[in-house]
Formats: sequence, C-alpha cells, structure tokens
Amino acid sequence: MLIKIITCLIMFFVIFMGFKQGVALVGGKPESVAIFEKANLNPFWQMLFGAFTMAGAIFILHPQLYKSGNIIMAVSILIIIYLQLSFKEIKSAIIELPFLFLNLLLIYLQYPLAN
Repeated sequence: MLIKIITCLIMFFVIFMGFKQGVALVGGKPESVAIFEKANLNPFWQMLFGAFTMAGAIFILHPQLYKSGNIIMAVSILIIIYLQLSFKEIKSAIIELPFLFLNLLLIYLQYPLAN
C-alpha cells in the first residue's frame, strides 16, 4: 500500500513536470527553448516537441497508455540530454538525469491506480 502511494506521488510529479515543460515549449518560454535555438530548430519543431511532451504526460494517466507515456517522456528527456551534451552543457544534462530515472522507475513500479 505504501509503495502505491509513493508511486502515485511520483507519477503526479512526473505528469506535472512533463506538462509544465510541454506548455513552456509550446508557449516559447526563452529558458525552455534556448537549447532548441542553439540547435537551429525553428519554432514549429519546438512546439511539436512540446506537444509530444504534453501528450506523454497525459498518456501516463491512462492505464492502457501508462508505459507508452513514460517511454515518450523518457525519450523526450533523452533528446534534451543529447542536445545539451552536444553543446557541452554537462551540468544541464546532469540535472535532467533524475527526471529520466523517475520515468524509468515508474515503468518498473507499474500503474499504481489499478485494483
């Protein structure tokens, strides 16, 4: 029972952070899109990546799409880490690692709101 509560808390934190990051990318917040601008990605791709991230966060809520949502979120974090490492921003890439591990932990712990 305690593990399900902890898993729920982690799940809602991941959903909140993913949705927040997606909204920031779609809205074009300067600190969120800076890495994409360095990579010369136009605003369309930034918005598409933000929508992709928000979709992954929403998918985590549904039991049938739980693993898919976590995988989408993990892939989006890996893409951000790749971009940061390609521009030698090691500190920023290391900051993203706990969020990646949370998604992988959620995949391991399974969907907490079922039975």
